[in-house]
Amino acid sequence: MDVSAIESILPHRYPFLFLDRVLEVEPNRRVHARKLVSISDPILQGHFPGLPIMPGVVLVETMAQAAIVLSRASGMFDPEKEICYFLSIKDAKFRALVQPGDALDVHVTMERGGRIGKFSGEIKVDGEVRASASFVAVVEPRKQDD
Repeated sequence: MDVSAIESILPHRYPFLFLDRVLEVEPNRRVHARKLVSISDPILQGHFPGLPIMPGVVLVETMAQAAIVLSRASGMFDPEKEICYFLSIKDAKFRALVQPGDALDVHVTMERGGRIGKFSGEIKVDGEVRASASFVAVVEPRKQDD
């Protein structure tokens, strides 16, 4: 799945769209997506000058965006009529830095589906876990101005 297909599911757009490609989706189970970290990513311009590091909160958001793709592939929501929001984030861990040049392999597993879904995710670079988290998201109807 390329960026155009991802944009048909996610409400996010550049510079807050953090998935470049979805490599594999197994509905109701798991997704594998990819993000290539570039020195030109706007989020890195101020975090930190001279030592660009992808913020941990962006890594969690990247996993959440992959979870939304998985939810859509599982038939849990219609992106034209509904939107997903975080309800909680638990056990977020950041094990190593993510920097320009890294190719992030984003792996998210659905632990529970439905209107309130539970997910766990990991981000790996060259097979090494850099970040992980568990989170819960809810599907809500879109408001007219969403």
